[in-house]
Amino acid sequence: MLKIRLARVGKRKQPTYRFVINESTRDTHGNMLEILGHYNPFTKVIEVKKDRILHWISKGAQLSPTVHNMFIDQNVITGDKVHASKGKKKNAEPEAPVATVPQAEAPSATPVAEAKAEPVAAEQPLQETAADTTTNTPADSTSSAE
Repeated sequence: MLKIRLARVGKRKQPTYRFVINESTRDTHGNMLEILGHYNPFTKVIEVKKDRILHWISKGAQLSPTVHNMFIDQNVITGDKVHASKGKKKNAEPEAPVATVPQAEAPSATPVAEAKAEPVAAEQPLQETAADTTTNTPADSTSSAE
């Protein structure tokens, strides 16, 4: 199958691209059938041979998603844009707990801290009453009620 794709050319860190047509299984730098235009990403200049592109499309050539969107911007072809970038894979497992855990911990952290503060304060008088058991009989009754 013939495919119209971008082939990177130019110096390192200064890329320019060619619109080339060749077999989809071949390397873009190998034997190409024809150069159909140029694209400079720094100046955003796109030069295309519209008649040759339409000729190859009529012969059954397919467009890569990026080239398809660029040709729509240049009014070479008409239609809707396609989703061109695959992007990074998102791992649902690590991100979902991280997003939910801080939200769940923030509201529950305050009542837990208050709950911990109250029993600590309640335990201190009990320890004092254990040391002085003869004078604090009402404290013993409160500890048995708990």
